[in-house]
Amino acid sequence: QVQLVESGGGLVQPGRSLRLSCVASGSISSINAMGWYRQAPGKERELVAVITSGGTINSATSMGGRFSISRDKVKNTVSLQMNSLKTEDTAVYYCCLSETGTLCHEEDVWGQGTLVTVSS
Repeated sequence: QVQLVESGGGLVQPGRSLRLSCVASGSISSINAMGWYRQAPGKERELVAVITSGGTINSATSMGGRFSISRDKVKNTVSLQMNSLKTEDTAVYYCCLSETGTLCHEEDVWGQGTLVTVSS
């Protein structure tokens, strides 16, 4: 049984940066991928970035390279560095973990989400 807890969300002005963190805890047999998805109001959940145990990163092009993902295998954490934030980045950001896959799916482990609001 694995649990994920996100932190770092909040209100931020456009153009500024924010860093989200996610910590995995519990009985972890294996971790192949950890990453981030987001869901804006009225929209479907979409991929932000996922990083595998081998360091391969799968990311969405819609962020224009403004976001970067990193992982600490020892601490079982994954972070998302968000730069040059725009109002359209406003969303609930979810951390996820897949034991076998390279992307996260419904059956994988998900955090409760952390709200990021970009507004002046």
